[in-house]
Amino acid sequence: MTDETVLIEQLKNVVTKEQAYRVLIKLYKERLYWHIRKIVISHDDADDVLQNTFIKIYRNLDKFKQDSKLYSWMYRIATNESITFINKRAKERNVDISEMQEQLAFSLESDVYFSGDEIQRILQKAIATLPQKQQLVFNLKYFDELKYDEISEILETSVGALKASYYHAVKKIEHYIKNKTD
Repeated sequence: MTDETVLIEQLKNVVTKEQAYRVLIKLYKERLYWHIRKIVISHDDADDVLQNTFIKIYRNLDKFKQDSKLYSWMYRIATNESITFINKRAKERNVDISEMQEQLAFSLESDVYFSGDEIQRILQKAIATLPQKQQLVFNLKYFDELKYDEISEILETSVGALKASYYHAVKKIEHYIKNKTD
């Protein structure tokens, strides 16, 4: 039996659920935070979305069917929560999603929690210019170093489509960086 299988059984058992949930948070909090942070950009927003993600995970543990890995299921929830957050924020500000993402990327200039150098800021701005799906694929592949089959589980998209999205994302990022550093 794998550690994940044991953890899932403990999460579904009323007696061990609370303790297992604390273990789950400890195991995945940082990875999910950084995944969310790459999508919503702001530290404070990422904290809020992470909290919502863990609430949703807790409330839906009994619905987890184990047809994917636990972390894939949690990443899917985190991704959906992040997208929902950005869509809601864009609607509040009466702008479209791409404009919202660019605003978020440019807010890095004043983010006290962003510790990257100038080239990292340029990279984040380049990523922000991508369509949302390409952003997600690029972040999961490049930063989280996930395999295409894992990304396929998270985004519920074919591996072929993911490879194409990643390829196009890389080309657009290269073009953006080349134009900004020339």
